[in-house]
Amino acid sequence: MMLEEFNLIQKIAIYALPVLLAITLHEAAHAYAAKLFGDSTAYMMGRVTLNPLKHIDPVGTILLPLLSIVIGGFLFGWAKPVPVNAGNMRNPRQGMRWVAAAGPLANLVMAIMWVLMIKLAVFINNDYSHPLALMSQAGIGINVVLMVLNLVPILPLDGGRILESLLPPRQAYSFSRLEPYGMWILLALVFTGMLSPILKPFTNMVFNLLGLLL
Repeated sequence: MMLEEFNLIQKIAIYALPVLLAITLHEAAHAYAAKLFGDSTAYMMGRVTLNPLKHIDPVGTILLPLLSIVIGGFLFGWAKPVPVNAGNMRNPRQGMRWVAAAGPLANLVMAIMWVLMIKLAVFINNDYSHPLALMSQAGIGINVVLMVLNLVPILPLDGGRILESLLPPRQAYSFSRLEPYGMWILLALVFTGMLSPILKPFTNMVFNLLGLLL
């Protein structure tokens, strides 16, 4: 049975845990990487944690994902940004690159874990198998979409941070000045329906690679 065939309450039950884990672990990974590379700002604020309350943004983590589930289409959301002070890092450009990459990498690891949960559901073959398989299917989709979305090279997304860290200093500074407009550009792409066709080839590629594990 496809996830689209369920009613709202059933969809929320299936998606709630995968959404919370995807966003929470994504942000915790940023915080952990920052500490690893010399900046303890997020760590001191308690952001290296699996407690979702530390990362939840009422609009980005709850309202927008819920609306996405209700009306269908592209699942979109965010958490509270992890505070990072690049000046505390031993090598700021390299450190920021890995801090940015840590979030999408966390989503990739979670997608792989959800694939393994599907295999477990098939293996145990009991009353819990079908709910576990449905939740795993949702978890794979959410993490793949979040990973690919965050790798879009627009600031303040992780892909933008990675690109900024790779550019020569002068070009990196010019690129960084676009950050105040980045979220508006992203929202415009989402609500005009232009973002999904742009990302679809990349999400399909990741889905196909994960399918090799099944």
